This record gives sequence, C-alpha cells and structure tokens, in this order.
Amino acid sequence: MASAFAHALVALAMGKTIKNRELGWRELGLGAFCSVLPDFDVMGFYFGIQYGDLWGHRGMTHSILFAVLIAGSLVALWYRGRPATAMAGLCVYSFLCTVSHGVLDAVTDGGLGVAFFSPFDTTRYFFPVRPVLVSPIGIGEFFSEYGARVLANEAVWIGLPSLALFLLLRGIQRLWPAKAVAPPS
Repeated sequence: MASAFAHALVALAMGKTIKNRELGWRELGLGAFCSVLPDFDVMGFYFGIQYGDLWGHRGMTHSILFAVLIAGSLVALWYRGRPATAMAGLCVYSFLCTVSHGVLDAVTDGGLGVAFFSPFDTTRYFFPVRPVLVSPIGIGEFFSEYGARVLANEAVWIGLPSLALFLLLRGIQRLWPAKAVAPPS
C-alpha cells in the first residue's frame, strides 16, 4: 500500500485542480478521508481475517463498488439540500478520491494486488509498472529507516506527478478560462 500521506496528497491535488466553488476545505478534508478509508481493512487482521479474503486487505474496501457506495452515502448524508449538480460534483470527487486508493496500491511493489471488481470478481490486480515502495502497515514500522525510504520514493513517484498535473491543469485553466453563459431570455 502507499502511505496515508500519499493517498491524501492525491485527493487534495485532485480537489485543488478543480476550479469549483463547492470544494472548500471541508470537502477537501472529506476527499482526503475517502482516500485513506479503504485501508481501514487492516483492522481485519486483528479479527482473524486473512489478507486474501473478500474483506481482507486490498479486498472489498479497495473495489470500485465500495468507492461508489462510500461516495454516494457520504454525499447523501452530509450534503442534503444542496443543488443536484453540486451533489453530483461532490459525489464524483469523493468517488475519485476513494478509487484512487486502489489505483495507487496497484502501482506498489508488494502485497497480493487489488480486488478492483470485488465482490463480483475477487481476482487481485497490479499494474504492469510498479515503482512505488509498499508502505509498512504498522505505525512503529513506518517511523523507521525503511519508512523514510518509502516517503522519499512517494515524493518522486506520487508527489512530483501530482504537483506537475496540478500545475499543468491550472495553467490550462488560466489560458482558456471558462466563458460565462448568458441566461436564456
């Protein structure tokens, strides 16, 4: 798995790239939460759930279906009463943040892969290129020499691309600003 820092960074970069009045700090915080939520499945280790099980690490909570359900549920609960277009945009952002977790984990060099299509297909997948060092699961292990190597690796493979994409999209937005549409008369 990538570290919680890397997952949250990607969510924040996605949110700040989108020029949308609906995405304030509360929504960016929700995106960061959604991006780390799938790793709560590591709690299953304490209850005897095996890594490769449906509810094991990188299983159901890393699936596309889980991302859809979490995004829809959180937006329906916390953003009732907002206009439908605003809720749809927040739902898409929350979904992208949640699903980005599995995508990042699929480019790490460890683990059993990611069950993107769970529960319909529990096959675990990796992407062909896997340059990101797998992050230690335990907090004590994270604050070690290896944990420092993981953060440096993530700075190169996740941080720099996130920053570059953010700058590129913001540059494009400045070159081609959205045109205001006049209301129908």
